[in-house]
Amino acid sequence: MDEECRNCPALCETRTQVVHGYGDVGADFLFVGERPTERADRLGVPFAGEGGSDGDGGLRRMLERLGLCDVTSPADAPGLENVYLTNLTRCRDPDREPTDEEIDNCDPYLNAEIRMINPEILVPVGERALRELGVEYTTTPVDDLALPDDHATRIRGRGFELVPMIEPSEQSDAETQAWLETFVELMASDYRQTKGRQER
Repeated sequence: MDEECRNCPALCETRTQVVHGYGDVGADFLFVGERPTERADRLGVPFAGEGGSDGDGGLRRMLERLGLCDVTSPADAPGLENVYLTNLTRCRDPDREPTDEEIDNCDPYLNAEIRMINPEILVPVGERALRELGVEYTTTPVDDLALPDDHATRIRGRGFELVPMIEPSEQSDAETQAWLETFVELMASDYRQTKGRQER
């Protein structure tokens, strides 16, 4: 993972740092957002932070409630268990969403992480992540994938199952509870696929 990546000249001018994935490399659950939030850009960890309006704290609190994140761990080094966090793009422009070209430029990083982690469950966080992962990892036509309709649903994929979520900062309390209930049920089920994964 290139810490000084220069593939997107415009983003090189606006980022604080390159934010590659972070977490348990043996994880069953891989969360994918669109781009680093402001706090993640500053700290260097996807979805890092406490509270705030950019959604970082919301996802962390959800992971803590699921027992997947140590509540005492610091924002810049969250103690994650069975979870890996990443984004479609590694760099942030504070004023705009990433372009299709920028997402394509980062695709090799994401693909490398997915191959390395070999998760069972992909969690697209937000509409853009759902559409991008849907194209590659499901047989569902991408036009049939959308939030909020697919929030907290289980979508069968190609060797993976997807459990999309609305951006945490945009979720109502009811939507957060619905997603947590779906994920608790999933964690209690036999969710592992038969795709030749190696024993860890």
